[in-house]
Amino acid sequence: MQIAITKDVKIVVETAYQNSKANNNNSEHMFAYRITIFNQGEYTIKLLRRHWYIVDSISGKSEVEGEGVVGMQPILEPGETHQYVSGCALQSELGKMYGTYLMERQIDGQLFEVKIPEFILVVPFKNN
Repeated sequence: MQIAITKDVKIVVETAYQNSKANNNNSEHMFAYRITIFNQGEYTIKLLRRHWYIVDSISGKSEVEGEGVVGMQPILEPGETHQYVSGCALQSELGKMYGTYLMERQIDGQLFEVKIPEFILVVPFKNN
């Protein structure tokens, strides 16, 4: 589990290897990640955009950017959380992801970035 806190927003990331989804013919490895976003501040916030860096030890670094997360732009009142699950396919058995969310403070429209902590994606048999 990886954790980062930026401007009263806590991001917790948990990962799991999805070997039942792995495509051994193409050497593709599927990983799932669950992200929980905690609004620990005193203002309501909205997640507007995501910006991911995905590093695959074979194919290198790529970027993914877009609106919201899994088709949503969640609004979190103070003390609320939002959780979602998504996935990433890698060509290699080892990689990592990290990035940022663009948030908006609802009371005044102020924009700010929240760090998504770096997390490692590794097939279980490589982890010993």
